[in-house]
Amino acid sequence: MTNKTIDPEQVLQAVDAVQAIIEQASDKLWHLAEVSLEEVKSAEYLLALLQEQGFTIVSTGTAGIPTAFVAEWGTGGAKLGILLEYDALPGLGNEPVSCKQARKDGTTSGHGCGHNLIGSAALGAALALKKVITEKGLSGTIRLYGCASEETEGAKVYMAREKLFDDLDAVLHCHPFEHALIGNVRTNATNSIRVEFLGTSAHAGMTPWLGRSSVHAAELFAHSVNLMREHLEPTARMHYVYESAGLAPNVVPDYAKMWMTIRDIDRTRVVATTEWVRQAAEGAAMATQTKANFILYFGMYDLLPNTPLAQRMQGYLEQVGAPAWTEAEQTFACELQTNLGLEPKGMPTTIVPLQNEPALGGSTDVGDVSWSVPTMGVGMPSVPIGIGMHTWAATATHGMSIGRKAAVGMAKVLAATGMDILTDSEFRQAAKADFERRTAGKPYVSPLPADRKQPFGMPEWMTVDACREMFNGVK
Repeated sequence: MTNKTIDPEQVLQAVDAVQAIIEQASDKLWHLAEVSLEEVKSAEYLLALLQEQGFTIVSTGTAGIPTAFVAEWGTGGAKLGILLEYDALPGLGNEPVSCKQARKDGTTSGHGCGHNLIGSAALGAALALKKVITEKGLSGTIRLYGCASEETEGAKVYMAREKLFDDLDAVLHCHPFEHALIGNVRTNATNSIRVEFLGTSAHAGMTPWLGRSSVHAAELFAHSVNLMREHLEPTARMHYVYESAGLAPNVVPDYAKMWMTIRDIDRTRVVATTEWVRQAAEGAAMATQTKANFILYFGMYDLLPNTPLAQRMQGYLEQVGAPAWTEAEQTFACELQTNLGLEPKGMPTTIVPLQNEPALGGSTDVGDVSWSVPTMGVGMPSVPIGIGMHTWAATATHGMSIGRKAAVGMAKVLAATGMDILTDSEFRQAAKADFERRTAGKPYVSPLPADRKQPFGMPEWMTVDACREMFNGVK
């Protein structure tokens, strides 16, 4: 069977039929606004909704992440994976208004990156595909991945380590953006590191010779890192903050802690730079007679494009088009821009041509998925021109009709592309061939340390057992 047997308009109409569910889910997740690794109510809501819609819950607490899950519908045929996200960001809570205004209910976190739209759009695409498959008597399997904690230590990396994507034909994802475009881009591989320096405290005025300063070690380490920059390739990025650097100047500090990220265009370069940074930490400790604890706790792969998937998805993006904004929505967008000192250009109305795999400086845990199975994503405008993600303004638009329209648009592109994956064997083979060409001789090897079973930043109260108890009503 080829995709020609299913009119794409039927798939788009199926999304229209579940639009109310998409919008309700978007609003619910927006109001919950739970931060990474704590998305208990968000995951519970999505699981209950999926069960209600006939999906089987394959697992909760998936891959050691308490708020991650896998749900599935269908049997036989091709297997399509769709990624859901639902974590919010701290400090970005805002009412859905065109000025900075704290939420009336006191919630300080907010969906400044639009993960409420990702969760609802992916959900809507899956429900639309289920509807068409059922009506047409087709075979095929739809698997939804509840990808918790994307903003910190993404569950996708833990899922990829357990090979939870390896039996799929393709994976689709989405992300709200400033423009309508296909994610045919490359992102950086990355490693996340904590470095602790342990010294000896002493009275800084009376007997400083008895102490060994952990802060001196941290300063020397940072200086070494900055000297490294001259000798790294231009694609490399290193950035750090001091999380702890003493408490009082009259006490020789015995503890210092730094948080560091290393990025580059591929894992090979990131691994090499990480080893050099490790040596710098050990050297700084030796020079200051302190001890260094070098903690590599998380990493991600670079994002791998897929040409057949990108080209097919671009065609459906052009068919769906950018959302049709109302006059009120454009006015809202212009007010936001004016309040932020930007030119009031409003919301974008055009489609970005297919990009030729440009390299971006950021990183995403979708990268690990893309090295496991052919993967591609779509973006829809959810913020006014010139307003970026991770802002209170983005939280505002993601909580009103602008955000809901972006979610519906993404769901349509995902569903149309997903139907082709499920029904067009030649398309699947082309995507697989492109994937195998790009990964030839470079098998996926998890960037996670072998002894890292759960995220470094997991709250003490958030355990897999605790979440299983929370989700005990989910069958």
